[in-house]
Amino acid sequence: MTKKKKSIRELDPFLEREREAYENPLPSREFILQILGEQGVPVDEDELCNLLHIELSEEELFSRRLRAMERDGQIMRNRKRAICVVDKLDLVKGKVLGHPDGFGFVVPEDGSGDLVLSAKEMHKALHGDTVMVRAGGADRRGRREASIVEVLESANKQVVGRLFEEHGILFVVAENRRISQDILVAPGERVEAQAGQVVLLEILQQPSKHAQPIGRIIQVLGNYADPGMEIEIALRKHNLPHEFPHDTKRLAETFAPEVAPADYEGREDVRNLPLVTIDGETARDFDDAVYCEPVGKGFRLLVAIADVSHYVRPHDALDTEALNRGNSVYFPRRVIPMLPEELSNGLCSLNPQVERLCMVCDMQISHTGEIKKYRFYPSVMYSHARLTYNQVAAMLADPQGAEAQQYAAVLPHVNHLYTLFQTLLKAREKRGAIDFETVETQMVFNEQGKIERIVPVHRNDAHRLIEECMLAANVCAADFLHEHEHPVLYRVHEGPTPEKLEAVREFFREFGLELGGGDEPQAADYSKLLKKIKGRPDAGLLQTVMLRSLRQAMYSPENSGHFGLGYEAYAHFTSPIRRYPDLLVHRAIKAVLQNKQYQPGQKWTELGVHCSQTERRADDATRDVEAWLKCFYMRDHLGSVYQGSVSSVTGFGLFVSLDDIYTEGLVHVSELGADYFHFDAAKHQMLGERTGKRYRLGDRVRVKVVRVDMESTKIDFVLVEEDGSLTGRSPAAGEGAPKKAKKAKK
Repeated sequence: MTKKKKSIRELDPFLEREREAYENPLPSREFILQILGEQGVPVDEDELCNLLHIELSEEELFSRRLRAMERDGQIMRNRKRAICVVDKLDLVKGKVLGHPDGFGFVVPEDGSGDLVLSAKEMHKALHGDTVMVRAGGADRRGRREASIVEVLESANKQVVGRLFEEHGILFVVAENRRISQDILVAPGERVEAQAGQVVLLEILQQPSKHAQPIGRIIQVLGNYADPGMEIEIALRKHNLPHEFPHDTKRLAETFAPEVAPADYEGREDVRNLPLVTIDGETARDFDDAVYCEPVGKGFRLLVAIADVSHYVRPHDALDTEALNRGNSVYFPRRVIPMLPEELSNGLCSLNPQVERLCMVCDMQISHTGEIKKYRFYPSVMYSHARLTYNQVAAMLADPQGAEAQQYAAVLPHVNHLYTLFQTLLKAREKRGAIDFETVETQMVFNEQGKIERIVPVHRNDAHRLIEECMLAANVCAADFLHEHEHPVLYRVHEGPTPEKLEAVREFFREFGLELGGGDEPQAADYSKLLKKIKGRPDAGLLQTVMLRSLRQAMYSPENSGHFGLGYEAYAHFTSPIRRYPDLLVHRAIKAVLQNKQYQPGQKWTELGVHCSQTERRADDATRDVEAWLKCFYMRDHLGSVYQGSVSSVTGFGLFVSLDDIYTEGLVHVSELGADYFHFDAAKHQMLGERTGKRYRLGDRVRVKVVRVDMESTKIDFVLVEEDGSLTGRSPAAGEGAPKKAKKAKK
């Protein structure tokens, strides 16, 4: 290549930025796009090098920049390998969202509406891939279709699934049903895996227009029904980090098991205060301890939180892995911690009768429950007792009982906490925080690791007492950082969208009820309506509709308040052992106390998106595990009849939640009776065209368990009349459901 003057490079409007970042700056991405655009046609790479006066020594680095621009969807190459500006090709960059039925969607990065990918197009990519597509016409339902032009980034490097063999051909069916393509196993790459076993497969060749994906088996996890297999599958299906890297483990092992006296420097000593932890019976990591004393007509409340930020320093191996995980994941009988056990259950955990470093939120609360003053400070504490919710409830119920006598030394302080709790409860009511009545459940396992029974967990005043103390500390943390204008991740919860607000109001009009608040209702408006419907036979239905009208809470540096709790600002401060956003809040508070500013390695917006995603990932994984366990449990209940409530109405049937065993299954639309049933999303109902028979969210029904599919973790019910007869035609217990039903459920 002929050496040319670099005068054209001096015209790069971002040259100074590139000089700051690189010793020998290349043309900026923006300038490359500008030069390409000026040519008006696709440009060969050698020609582009000439245009931009790229030296021979720069060619490799310049090629890397072009490849990065390809990955980011700024440029692409045509069939002749010439470089094109994507914006001039009317292409859309987005992420593939697969559907179990084989088709899929593209979710555009620019926020425009989703595009449909036909089953044929989905042969070119897998769920999660980043692609470049060209929008086309509309499908028969009026949805915009797209065709995949190029796969920019493949999301699936490894896949967990079951191995099958047909006519000598081995293939893996992914556990993630959004990956609908079978993945062929390359010859000689099956290791010791047997057909039917669960395996971890590495993809060697991604799918293309003319070829299926091909992979090799790298690990045999075991048989499908092995104890704990459901968790092993969920970990890999959702890409949950579950093994700590070597450098992370090594760093954790360097800490002594006890607090070093040198670490007391600069901390306030509250070891004399009888702080206690109050948690569930099975808890092993103790984030928080509490203490309360009356002061005049009000109270002094101390919430002491484990000082994780003292040990987990920005950008070290512990911090890197904690950010990667985002949070601890709590499966039935197994925890995947955010931090290694040496910290999560050891040095950072506020274990009883040992000294621990902590961050204290020290509050002055009035007799009306208003936080008058607060301050944060690093401290050293001593937990005087490890109490459980049930023990505290028993102490409060019977001051002369065994539990009260066992913990006589801290009983007066527990009573102070309870008095404060009653005060905070009144303030909560005045604030108008929404308090939905939901039933939480717990699985009781046998020695083989399978469910023996499912029981409801009843929240007592001890649960609510701790909750109110944590809410108070979290509000103070948000207020403190907001007042000092320090960036942080707030826990935000926005009110209903205009569309959902109109839908919920339309629904309530049918019942002669009204949700107040105009165009912008507040939490108090929801609470007022909840009180009005309490005690009604249809209260469960009405509450569910209200709950589903609200948006999901998330993490964001933009403080838009917490709608459900009725707070103008709210942040997570109280669980840094198991939530990364809490660790960030601790670092920010410490920075303010030292007249500094904490700057994380990523932008706050990116951190908010990441932490929200890891939270959803954990929820999805635990939901999968619970669904699998419940299916395994229900296999022993085929043919049984139960009472239940319609928990969801869809176009393909009713989901019913059983009263006694807290599991959910589907009554397919074909089982509703001899009629054409039409789904009404606004009214949450299915309505029979000829009979006028109506099935609505919250309706009480009797159902029979007719099918349990372990592979898809789905349970099928049929409706049963009071006389024991079946409402619609159904297969015999244990037999397969009609093909129509099976297809619809996917």
